[in-house]
Amino acid sequence: METTHKILFGDAKTMDIADNSVDLVVTSPPYPMIEMWDEQFAEMNPEIRKALKRSDGKGAFESMHQQLDVIWQELYRVLRDGGIACINIGDATRKVGDDFQLYSNHARIVNAFINIGFSNMPNILWRKQTNAPNKFMGSGMMPPSAYVTLEHEYILIFRKGGKRTFSKNEKSLRRESAYFWEERNQWFSDLWDFKGIFQDLADSNIRDRSAAFPFELPYRLINMFSIKKDTVLDPFLGTGTTSLAALCSGRNSIGYEIDKGFSDVIFSLLHTESLSMLNDRIRKRILDHKKFVKKRLAKKDDDAFKYENNHYGFPVITKQEKPLLLNYLKTIDRQYEGTVRGKYFDEAMLDYPQKGTLFAEVNQG
Repeated sequence: METTHKILFGDAKTMDIADNSVDLVVTSPPYPMIEMWDEQFAEMNPEIRKALKRSDGKGAFESMHQQLDVIWQELYRVLRDGGIACINIGDATRKVGDDFQLYSNHARIVNAFINIGFSNMPNILWRKQTNAPNKFMGSGMMPPSAYVTLEHEYILIFRKGGKRTFSKNEKSLRRESAYFWEERNQWFSDLWDFKGIFQDLADSNIRDRSAAFPFELPYRLINMFSIKKDTVLDPFLGTGTTSLAALCSGRNSIGYEIDKGFSDVIFSLLHTESLSMLNDRIRKRILDHKKFVKKRLAKKDDDAFKYENNHYGFPVITKQEKPLLLNYLKTIDRQYEGTVRGKYFDEAMLDYPQKGTLFAEVNQG
């Protein structure tokens, strides 16, 4: 199996992508009314800078979202029928002039997507980790002017058209792309918390500049809402985390990034040096399942495991987990300008031949 990952530097408002050719979108845009993105929005529309200077927060907020609306329209064009779009966004609190208020980015985006023609699926709250000791801001201990802090962001989920249909070849890939029963229970919760999960992949200074989401976020979404060899699009690629997660999952990807300054970071991630790191994440899924089985059996819950996986021979709870196959990466190669290719082992292996950090643990019963 092979996958291709295209990195394009330019404005995603006019993407050179065919209609109905993308299976999944996973992205996090610049957040309107967060100061670090003011200049980027003002470059798109100088009226935004003027609105902020005259303390017109509501006008600036709406103008910023109008810039994003153009890209949401493009997503509707390129997504196939039944395709899914996942948008990670946070709300903003800000004082503009004498007026302090919440700017509800997630509500504005939901409204925009529905008006375009998308259906809004149940959304996810991502509870971000914070080291801040203060749980409130404003007037301290005196009511009523203190206000709560924002400790979560939204993962908004939309579908274009009705349920996706699959060709004969896609049906086979879909079966291989199944997730474990216990993964489903964790992933398909509407509240995510990433404590202790594999996520720190890029230099922290770069992450601060791009506000990149952790690897686990796109990795889960890609495995939840696409199948092997699907094409995943990120119109705000940033440090390249979505493409990296697609590479780890056996999906193709296309990423647009307006800032060429991220080029070195992106291609340093989509590189042979990431091979063991990505295979360790694949291996972790096998290890976690084996631990889950061991724990259930220790509780004498033998009846829970009515089936056996076709490839690995370990117990699974549902019939749909029998054909599940996780493909380890064999190579990551830079093909030509802006394109990376991933090659995978087709056969099932409990562990990757190049022993990684979890090798010993995976091969313990």
